[in-house]
Amino acid sequence: MINLGGPALAVQAGREIVLERGDAACIAGAETGSFTTLRAGRIATVEFTDGSLGRILGEGVPRRIDGRDPALRLLRGYLNTIWAGDVLSLRSLRPLAMEHIRDLAAVALGATREAEEIANGRGVRAARLQAVKEDILARLHADLTLSDVAARHDLSPRYLRMLFESEATSFSEFVREERLRRAHRMLLSPRFDHLRISEIAYDVGFNDLSYFNRCFRRRFGCSPGEARELNRLA
Repeated sequence: MINLGGPALAVQAGREIVLERGDAACIAGAETGSFTTLRAGRIATVEFTDGSLGRILGEGVPRRIDGRDPALRLLRGYLNTIWAGDVLSLRSLRPLAMEHIRDLAAVALGATREAEEIANGRGVRAARLQAVKEDILARLHADLTLSDVAARHDLSPRYLRMLFESEATSFSEFVREERLRRAHRMLLSPRFDHLRISEIAYDVGFNDLSYFNRCFRRRFGCSPGEARELNRLA
C-alpha cells in the first residue's frame, strides 16, 4: 500500500509503522490489519494474490518502505505509466507488465541476492527505460544528448545505451522517431494550422529543416507539406 496523502499508520500482527507521504507499507493479505490516514488522502494498493512475495517477507510484516527508495520510486512511476496507458487491458502485455511490477516490489522489499539479480534484469531495467523515455518525451524540444539524459537519471551512458539496445533500437533512433511522430500529429491537427512547417520542425527539436524534411519523407512516404495538404483534402 503506497501512501499518497498525509501521515498514516499501518498496523498488523501487533506492530505499528508510521508512514509519511510517499512511503509504502507491505502487509500480509491473509492477516488482519489496518491502514489509517490522519487526514483525507489517496492510497495506491497493489495486491499479489499468488503469494510470490511471501518468502521475501517471512515474518517481517508490516514492513515500511521509505518513499525515497529508488526501487519504490521506479515502481510508482511504472504503475502510473501502466494505468495511464491502460496496459493491463492488453492481453499480450499484461503478463509482462505484471512480472515487472512483481520484480520492482521484490527489490523494494529487499529480495534475496538471487531474486534481486533476476529482478534487476527485468522489472528494474524496464522501469528505468520507461522513466528515461518519459523524460525524453517531456523534453523533445530541447537539445538532447545521451550523456545529459543518463546523468539526469544517475546512469552511465553505456548502461543507458544498453537499455535502448535491449529493445533493438538506440537513443538517437528513439528521439528521432518520437520527434517525427509529434511533428506528424501537429501537421494533421487544426490547432497548429497557424504554424509554418519550419516552426513545427524546430518546436519538436529539429535544428536542421532539410534534415527534418528528409527524415519525414523517409518515415511517412511524403513531405511535411504534402502530409498537411492531404489531411486538409480528406
